[in-house]
This record gives sequence, structure tokens and C-alpha cells, in this order.
Amino acid sequence: MLPHYLCSHIQNAFRARHQHIAVPHSTQNLAILSILLRAGFLSNVTRGTIEAPSPTDFLAVSDSHKRIWADLKYRDDRPVLSEMALVSRPSKPIIMDLGEIRRMCTGRRVQNVKPLRMGEIAIVKTKDRENQWLEAREALQMRIPGEVICRAW
Repeated sequence: MLPHYLCSHIQNAFRARHQHIAVPHSTQNLAILSILLRAGFLSNVTRGTIEAPSPTDFLAVSDSHKRIWADLKYRDDRPVLSEMALVSRPSKPIIMDLGEIRRMCTGRRVQNVKPLRMGEIAIVKTKDRENQWLEAREALQMRIPGEVICRAW
């Protein structure tokens, strides 16, 4: 499943100037939000329930009530993340080898995907069990190819 909901939810929350968002708990959502946190687009990510971010209550509720809470980051009253867009689509997955990821990261177009600009990241889903979700530059450093899911800037 591609993160259509997560990309649009984060983008809409930034545009509406929300301080926090809550998304359904899944490994995919947690991994993507963690990458955005490491890249500096979010200020905090924590587990919680539908009502509030609370790691202790998270363990006591059922799976349908579990949420991941993310604190959005603003600088000079402007959102740090201006846009988040899907690259792979269900009808056309964009799977890249290491050479293609390197070209995308160094400013060249690959498979009709625009190159990464300064301050922009791409999220890659790999087949590696241990490092299933990585930022494109991390995937390049670890020498793991994969599917480019989305990009954020």
C-alpha cells in the first residue's frame, strides 16, 4: 500500500497551520514519519491513542485506537515542509537500482523522475528486512536499491 493518505494528511496539516497530527499506527507510517523527523521536517514523533499522544496509554488500547502523533515544525511562521508528493503509483511503481538513485541524488533526471534539489528528500522502500524504509541518500550509502515512494521539500 502506498502512503497516499499520509502524504496528503501531512501536507494539508501544514497548510492549515496545525501543531500536531495523528495518523493510524502502522510500520509504514512510523518509518516515513521517522525519516521526516531525521530530515528536520518534524519536531517530534510519539505513539499514542486517538485522544492524545501517550506512550503508556498506547500499550493499553486496541489496534484500531492506536495512533502516531507528529509535531509539525514551523520557522518564521512558515511551514518547514512545503510539499510532499508521491513518486510511485500503484499503476506505475518506480524501482531504481543504485546507479539510478545516485543520478537522482546528484541532480539528474531518472525514469521521468525529477532530480532532488537542495533540502529535498526522497523516501525509498527496499527489500531489506532490517532497513525497509530509507531516505534516498541513506539507501545509496548502504548500497541498497529499492522503490522510490515519495519526496518531500
